Amino acid sequence: MPSPAASPAEPGHDCPLCPRLVAYREANRAAHPDWFNGPVPSFGDENARLLIVGLAPGVQGANRTGRPFTGDFAGDLLYSTLHEFGFSKGKFDARADDGLQLVDTIISNAVRCVPPQNKPTPLEAKTCQQFLIGRFAALPNLKAVLALGRIAHESVIAAHDLRKTKFAFGHQTSHDIGEGVRLFDSYHCSRYNTNTRRLTPEMFHAVFRDIRAYLDKA
Repeated sequence: MPSPAASPAEPGHDCPLCPRLVAYREANRAAHPDWFNGPVPSFGDENARLLIVGLAPGVQGANRTGRPFTGDFAGDLLYSTLHEFGFSKGKFDARADDGLQLVDTIISNAVRCVPPQNKPTPLEAKTCQQFLIGRFAALPNLKAVLALGRIAHESVIAAHDLRKTKFAFGHQTSHDIGEGVRLFDSYHCSRYNTNTRRLTPEMFHAVFRDIRAYLDKA
């Protein structure tokens, strides 16, 4: 498991590390000064046993609201599924101030700033990896990680200094990644994936059923 001293778990609101993302942030701040427009912090229970890792904030979703998966379609599926499997309480209303609370769960992203066209570069993902390492280190009770999509999966593997070739991504696959932590994979719950039926709600629920069964035995 990454060392607690390795890195902070969250970047500052004006993180300067990725020039392209900084330029896009500044453009969004000028166009939409009432939006969050910064690295989106993790959301949830700091004593969680489950960490969910997404790709990056959506421009009109988390970049606007300041909370992961809040304000766009992907969040509708994710948060309804969390509620169904007992990982949240309260009502999700697609606003950061809706009062929703996560239970035994925390959500973060592999890349914390919104990228143009929702596509971070490999260098941006690598640069932001330090914060994922810090997030792992700051979760003392972690038992399970859910990676939403291949980039999130590869970021988790890299954050643990493991060889990517030994941990292949695949929907509803899982891997032991050390220190009693198991990595679960799912296709990302994006509108594109659900519209094309690459990911159905039933497929997504199957992954959470596996996670719930694993945590119930942990």
